This record gives sequence, C-alpha cells and structure tokens, in this order.
Amino acid sequence: MSGHKWKPGQSGNPNGRPKGKGPFAELRESISGHVPAIIARLAEQAKEGDVAASRLLLERVYPAMKPVEASQPIEMPKGSLTERGKAVLEAIGTGELAPSQGAALVAAIGALARVVEVDELARRIEALEAKENPNAKP
Repeated sequence: MSGHKWKPGQSGNPNGRPKGKGPFAELRESISGHVPAIIARLAEQAKEGDVAASRLLLERVYPAMKPVEASQPIEMPKGSLTERGKAVLEAIGTGELAPSQGAALVAAIGALARVVEVDELARRIEALEAKENPNAKP
C-alpha cells in the first residue's frame, strides 16, 4: 500500500478553506472600522485640490468612460466578400469610416468567409458521400 491517505482525484480538504479566513480577510477586518474616516479624509483632500485623492475616489465610484462611435452607414457592393472587403478599405481611406469601424467590418467579413468556407466544405462532403453511397439517407 502506498503512503497516501487519499485516492487520486480526492481532495484532502473537501470543504475547502473556511470563508473569510486568511491574511487578506484579517487585513480587511483590521481596517474595516476605519473605512468611513479614511473616505471622509480622502474627500476632504479631494476638495482641497489633491488630484490623487480625487482620482482614487472617482475611480471607485464612477467607472471609466469608454469612447462611443456613432454608427456610419456605407455603401456595400453586392459582389464577393473580397469586393466587400475592398469597399471597406476604400471607405477607411477616404475618411468615410473610422479605422476602428473598418477593422470591425473587415473582421466580420473574415468571420463570414470562414462560415461560407465551412458550409462549402460540408456541401462537398455530402456530395462525395452521396456519390460514394447513393442508397444512404441524407
């Protein structure tokens, strides 16, 4: 018999570490009573012009604002995916589309190309299987 108490895959501590225990929990507990005073002091410092205190308070209360781009319709040709990709690049080049919007459209065209490719491969495989075994059900 080996020197192990537990079987492979069996935890030695099935209940895990008790919640709220460990060095971080102890640190939180030790400062929790001081949090209101710390926040009040930071607020006073922010009011006095302390930019770091202002930033700390605001970053915790208000999430960072993300830029938002307005949607921009463009004329897309009805041709191949390659022609559509070229139209997007041309729209970026002429300033009709922002580069980030163009990048998103090119990525979408690339994803569509992969879907078309998978569909085409599936169709070809089905045709080969039908040719190989004409009595098989589709």
